[in-house]
Amino acid sequence: MEVQLTADQKAFVRQAVESGRYGGEEDAVREALSLWERRERRRAEILAAVDQAEASFARGAGRRITTQQEAAHLADEIMRRGLSRLTPEENNP
Repeated sequence: MEVQLTADQKAFVRQAVESGRYGGEEDAVREALSLWERRERRRAEILAAVDQAEASFARGAGRRITTQQEAAHLADEIMRRGLSRLTPEENNP
């Protein structure tokens, strides 16, 4: 595969190689592609989670939050559940 980079992109890669951060241009481009691939996989995971949440809400399994007080209550509840997972049971109230 052959890819044409812009002048700015070439300078960016060249600077990374000259600074010793990468052993060569291929290494720099390979890492850039790896980071892009990770980002895209994470994006797909987030979109799938949103789809699941929307489907759950459509089935009536969700909770509608309409006030700041409801949001604060939910945040407290989430924090308590999270802390209970981190703290041994004997320390939980």
